[in-house]
Amino acid sequence: MAERAAPVVPPPTPLAKVPRLIRHGGVPPKEYKAARGYSVGEIRAVGLTVKQARLLGIYVDERRKTVHEVNVKALSEWLEKVRRGEISPPPPTLPKVIKVKMDRGRVFKGKTMAGRRMRGLLSVKYRYTHKYKWKRKQKERLLKKRHEAARHKGGH
Repeated sequence: MAERAAPVVPPPTPLAKVPRLIRHGGVPPKEYKAARGYSVGEIRAVGLTVKQARLLGIYVDERRKTVHEVNVKALSEWLEKVRRGEISPPPPTLPKVIKVKMDRGRVFKGKTMAGRRMRGLLSVKYRYTHKYKWKRKQKERLLKKRHEAARHKGGH
């Protein structure tokens, strides 16, 4: 009779303490909640490195600093079963590789005049040129909008 392969059992869910909130009156509704992963201290307490833990399918939360005895005990019991061969660990939980795109140049981002022109960000062609400015001033003088209309250029 051939031996069957050990069942794949994921590691126990890591726990983290629930923060005390003012609305709870200083007494949280429950002591622990499910955490993102085991802290580095908890993994070291069991006798593993972070890489070994991830290869065994254990999630590691490197930001969490606390070491809870509940997590250490549950993880050590699970590891003992894995070492004995009663259960087998899930596939590795190595972090995803994030591909960083190359930074595009200043022209592409439209930070230079040539880039703005290329990307169609200069919608009004002749605005802010000196000819546009003088033409606008002359129009305002004729409509007597400007302070210059009363003083110079033939105004009353």
